[in-house]
Amino acid sequence: MISNFFSQSKPINFVVVSVMLLIIFSITKYVTLDIELNTFSIVKQILFFAVCLFSVFVLDFLVNKNNLTKKNSYKILLFVLFIAVLPETLLNSKTLIANLFILFALRRIISLRSKKDVKKKLFDAAFWITIASLLYFWSLLFFILIIAALIVYVITDVKNWLIPVLGILTVAIISASIMIILNVDIYNFFNELIDISFDFSSLNSKRIIIGATILLSFGIWSLFYYLKNLKSKTKSSRPSFSLIVIAAIIAISIVIIAPVKNGSEFIFLFAPLAIIMTNYLEVISEKWFKESLLWVLILTPVITLLL
Repeated sequence: MISNFFSQSKPINFVVVSVMLLIIFSITKYVTLDIELNTFSIVKQILFFAVCLFSVFVLDFLVNKNNLTKKNSYKILLFVLFIAVLPETLLNSKTLIANLFILFALRRIISLRSKKDVKKKLFDAAFWITIASLLYFWSLLFFILIIAALIVYVITDVKNWLIPVLGILTVAIISASIMIILNVDIYNFFNELIDISFDFSSLNSKRIIIGATILLSFGIWSLFYYLKNLKSKTKSSRPSFSLIVIAAIIAISIVIIAPVKNGSEFIFLFAPLAIIMTNYLEVISEKWFKESLLWVLILTPVITLLL
């Protein structure tokens, strides 16, 4: 049974998930890309796959390091299955890389719970989010997560509140310097970068509608139990679990305001949603129900591919 196999965290689980991701990535690229195969294009796609795979490992690391779930492989399985349900997330290389940087930032933000190296962690988080925003501007909304972390972890020192600003300025200065050297028009660069849209017509395809509906339905259902069980968590760990909910809300906000809606913007939702759903799977006593949920996620991309 799938649920039993991934109920533990073993090297074989990582191998299976990696192979699954490779198959999903290869099929998606083969079906959607019409490019001439040469050394450059192959190396380029290998690098993009490496970004996806590394994102899975970063997610697993930040979850295990901060005890956001029990010791199992559900979160990485769900992350990869979410990609399978909405393979459009693999088509925009900038959002893939931006999401990896957001995961770096999330790792530093959640680790603030230890109250160690606070200034360094705040700087790193702001640094990574700012870099992500250069690739996908609305990644900037994740700065809300830094502010939320300062509040829920009761970090009151004024100096610590100023550290994220230094992280932003560092990236801004480096980026501006590079643009000046390369003769890039800074005004046009940011003018093209900053945009917003509430037109969802581009998402009007059967695959995206079905995939998004299933993910959001499972997510809302899991969130209900996630919040319900929040009281059972230790007082010191509750802030971390609350930040995951805030991250999910920010990701949904990005989906809503994204200037170009092609499905790739959903990638920011996958990590927090995987954590929330994993917590739900851990409390399900009926094994058949747990198995059914996983099979729905596995069969959905197969069914939508035939539509």
